[in-house]
Amino acid sequence: MRKPLVAVLFALAIAGAGAAPAVAAPVTAAPAAAAEPTAAEQTAAERADARAASPALQAVTLAGTVALSNCSGSVVRFPKSLDTDPALVLTNGHCLETGFPAPGQVIVNRASSRTFGLLNSAGTRVATLRASKIAYATMTDTDATIYQLTTSYATIRNSYGISALTVQDTHPTAGTAITVASGYWKRLYSCTIDGFVYRLKEGDWTWKDSVRYTSACQTIGGTSGSPVIDQATGRVVAVNNTGNEDGATCTVNNPCEVDESGGVTVRQGINYAQQTYQFPACFTTRNQLNLSASGCTLPKP
Repeated sequence: MRKPLVAVLFALAIAGAGAAPAVAAPVTAAPAAAAEPTAAEQTAAERADARAASPALQAVTLAGTVALSNCSGSVVRFPKSLDTDPALVLTNGHCLETGFPAPGQVIVNRASSRTFGLLNSAGTRVATLRASKIAYATMTDTDATIYQLTTSYATIRNSYGISALTVQDTHPTAGTAITVASGYWKRLYSCTIDGFVYRLKEGDWTWKDSVRYTSACQTIGGTSGSPVIDQATGRVVAVNNTGNEDGATCTVNNPCEVDESGGVTVRQGINYAQQTYQFPACFTTRNQLNLSASGCTLPKP
């Protein structure tokens, strides 16, 4: 997973468990940008990424993202959320303060007082937000946690001038220009959606219909939980979570792609996210979780 190594080791100590999800190499500072390849060295996909990157950094900012103690995240709302509803924060399931959920485990409505550093468009921390509970968390089929906060969207906007990011309620499409916005590193990564993975397997965990990035999105430790934002709409289409670091197959740090026939593909250096369009149907009046709601397909406890 794309979280700092020290945080992963702490989470494992809490979880006390065998196989761990992938851990990025320890990082102490944001790395310097790599030298630009020549035109001859670029693939067609990389040239498309380069064309998409410039407007992305102008259109997408860090406003509404949050920094966790070990990961990134964002303040999100759904298309039917009201300004008076308690605000929500989206991050990864493996970013939970209580450790990694086991395969098959789903956590709902568990008390939490976790804090989040709210960032403005320039990446400056402008407030500390606090959770009231973990509304939903799992690493089964997807890798996501949604916290409910003690304050409303209206209060956040009126106090700090920052609006929540809206989660798209439809499946994204391949070729979409996206930006991964990391509140932990205060950094933006721009590329396109290369395609979708039938099953993404890493250690003991398996995720369905994962987003695969083109190679321009070289996310690093600490970017776990970052919102993946459609550059054209500004809406969240996925949550950043992992990547294959060493070229190994289906192991910790090295997720593999599994197709419908069971064929396995390894793409070293390629990173992935989990789609979020499933969530709006499962949160109803007052942003409360209802896993029995019509159209809700999230894993249940």
